[in-house]
Amino acid sequence: MVKLFLVIGIISIIISGISIGAWVNGEQQRANFHSETAEHRSVKTKVSMVSGLVGFLALSIARLIYFL
Repeated sequence: MVKLFLVIGIISIIISGISIGAWVNGEQQRANFHSETAEHRSVKTKVSMVSGLVGFLALSIARLIYFL
């Protein structure tokens, strides 16, 4: 059960980072910013926030299960 929550948490954190653009350099970040509309940035931010929250909750649950 712990492994399941760990995998879900790690995958969700990775999806969050990819969708918000956390693992690109500054030049690529600027290019992405200027090629997107405000609506697309809003959707990407919402996706990253939800997947980040799911990842955080899954990792928290895995920690609770492991230590209890």
